[in-house]
Amino acid sequence: MVLIRHISFLKAVFFHSITAFGGPQGHVGMMFKTFVERRRDVNREELMELISFCQMLPGASSSQTLTLIGYKRGGIPLAILTLIIWILPACILMGALSFVVGMIGPQALHTSIFQFIQPMAIGFLAYAGIRSFRISVNNFITLVIMLVTMAVTYWFFKTPWVFPLLIIGGGIATNFSNKRIPEKEKGDPKRVRWTNIWLFVLVFVIAGFLSETARKQEWPNRKAYNLFENFYRFGSFVFGGGDVLIPMILDQYVARPTSPKFVDRSTIIRIDRSELLTGAGIVRAIPGPVFSIASYTGGIALKGEGKWFQTLGCFIGSVAIFLPSALLVLFFFPLWQYLKKFVVVFRALEGINAVVVGFMWAATLYLLKDVSITHLNTLSIFNIAVIAGTILMLQFTKTPPPLIVIVCLLLGFFF
Repeated sequence: MVLIRHISFLKAVFFHSITAFGGPQGHVGMMFKTFVERRRDVNREELMELISFCQMLPGASSSQTLTLIGYKRGGIPLAILTLIIWILPACILMGALSFVVGMIGPQALHTSIFQFIQPMAIGFLAYAGIRSFRISVNNFITLVIMLVTMAVTYWFFKTPWVFPLLIIGGGIATNFSNKRIPEKEKGDPKRVRWTNIWLFVLVFVIAGFLSETARKQEWPNRKAYNLFENFYRFGSFVFGGGDVLIPMILDQYVARPTSPKFVDRSTIIRIDRSELLTGAGIVRAIPGPVFSIASYTGGIALKGEGKWFQTLGCFIGSVAIFLPSALLVLFFFPLWQYLKKFVVVFRALEGINAVVVGFMWAATLYLLKDVSITHLNTLSIFNIAVIAGTILMLQFTKTPPPLIVIVCLLLGFFF
């Protein structure tokens, strides 16, 4: 009954969920308009602190920020309800798209209305790399970390240990110097409530155990267990939002299954590159979190198991990708005033952010290998124009991303 007094807030969250286009950058702007200027749920300084805090954590940063606004208003129950209302419209839309694309088939995507969505998605990823480069690579060490990450990731894209090791290495490398970020005074120790973090670790361990057991013992529904573990792991380690999540999905379900070590490919989840890039492009045209691509990917991953399992795949992808974000943000937020005094966190983030930029550039180059841009034909010219046009419009104009998607869909329809 206590939640009844928050009905107006939840209505505002729902309206935000169906009108917030443009990814995290667009979401933040609308949060200021809705929750600061119009409703005054938080003030400008509080929202800026929440945004900065969420940038330090893995997961969906705009979703975490909105969750914390709910947390500040009504504690954990309202925070959870806020997150559900925020992600539900986008997850439903992207889940439904998996059925549409599943019916079309991967081969037909190359000649259908969606054919230019794939080069457009590469353009979005390249733009994210350019934008992130300007923010995160601002000295010699971060430039070196970015270049090393780009080279190593490109050549070992199918190797599962590459990204975690580079993240750890980047965090360590930027802690060797105290010139850029000097030591700060530490605060008094704060009493820690460990419930959420233990739950986070417990789910991680159980998911990994069930996924591996299902694979080794060849359980009939093993792909569902594998899917949950994959997306829970992604949600636990993705720094940089949806633009980093998409390359990780590409690595897991497109690149890695082609490795020679997988003799029996029927036991692994494999997604066609064109199907993934179609989802990565369309997710830009809908309101809500870019992480909702997990709903689409989950449906595509289990489409061969029947409609019921495809629906289950959409649900698993949605829950597994957002659950770690919620657990982490609700655990660490009470410790924020204490943890932000430890400079080692900020130094590590400097290197981690540089790794993320290198990873985005490596993924862009990897995707370009299989898009026709080097042949002297009409299709290659159009693909180059779409990629370049997407980058230029995002960089130099205020064109809304949904409009870019619509233009590319019309181009595919008339081409």
